[in-house]
Amino acid sequence: MRLSIEQIAAIRREVSLTAGDSARVWLFGSRVRDDARGGDIDLLVELDESVAEPAQLSARLAARVSRSIYGRKVDVLVQAPNLLRLPIHAIALAEGVRL
Repeated sequence: MRLSIEQIAAIRREVSLTAGDSARVWLFGSRVRDDARGGDIDLLVELDESVAEPAQLSARLAARVSRSIYGRKVDVLVQAPNLLRLPIHAIALAEGVRL
């Protein structure tokens, strides 16, 4: 996994502050692979409660995490009981690493 301990702590902190303490966050995509280079940070945030405005939550999380890790590009998927589960969610959970 190509994230520092500080970056992992920052991601966890921002997810907890924005989505709540029960939110679970997964890193997936190229940053999981040690042999890869570059790439953005792809996160899946798993929630137990429904989300009224998932696009806003995703954008807010991406911005907060990006700022906290000095401007790296961050993409955030949100998974909640009221949201359609897409194949990308299954891939993120199967291939990702929980932070």
